[in-house]
Amino acid sequence: MWVRSLPAHDDRDGATVPLDLIPSRLLRPRARRIALLALVVGVVLGFLVWIVAPGWVALLVGAVFTVPPAVGAFLATRRHLLLRGTVVTLSGAFRSRSVDLARLAGVELIVRVGGVSQAVVRVNDGEHNLVSVPLALYANGGGRELDVLSLRKLANALATSEIAPAAAISSVLVEQLRAEARDAALGERPLYRAIELARGAGRVPQTTLTDHEVASLVD
Repeated sequence: MWVRSLPAHDDRDGATVPLDLIPSRLLRPRARRIALLALVVGVVLGFLVWIVAPGWVALLVGAVFTVPPAVGAFLATRRHLLLRGTVVTLSGAFRSRSVDLARLAGVELIVRVGGVSQAVVRVNDGEHNLVSVPLALYANGGGRELDVLSLRKLANALATSEIAPAAAISSVLVEQLRAEARDAALGERPLYRAIELARGAGRVPQTTLTDHEVASLVD
């Protein structure tokens, strides 16, 4: 089963385009469930500790098992990726960072292999700003891919860079768009082939593809 993020509606140059592979509105129900489960576990453990220890110890144990998962779930829903022109911005609950793809210092195609495999492009400006953009998730013969408009805008923005790896990854995204347009099978999709390449080489759970490997995805 294929699932894509909802496309942005404004295709004008310079318009803000979302790059969230999984929209926050889909994460919120799961975040609430995680927070509720953490609360229940914290209360139960706190009560059991209270039977044999002082109240402050029980409260501390309950907080340790409740607060981190709940906060983590909340922060996950506050994370957003946006592309405006050639600038990609990662914003969170407390801070944000941006990288201008036209002035890149480095770009990598990263593959994470596991029960749920992931293809990610990571960019940096050489000034301590680094942003990772998830491109696709694959599991059990299906997955979720970045929507067509977002993928096209990202490919166009990468193509404005003067460094060769950015042009190569842009070509991979263009080929991915072509594969999506014709509803190609998994094996014909460059991002899935990237995961298969890493899995076949035994480079798990995470690896960065070389320039030669990136180029091979569009052969």
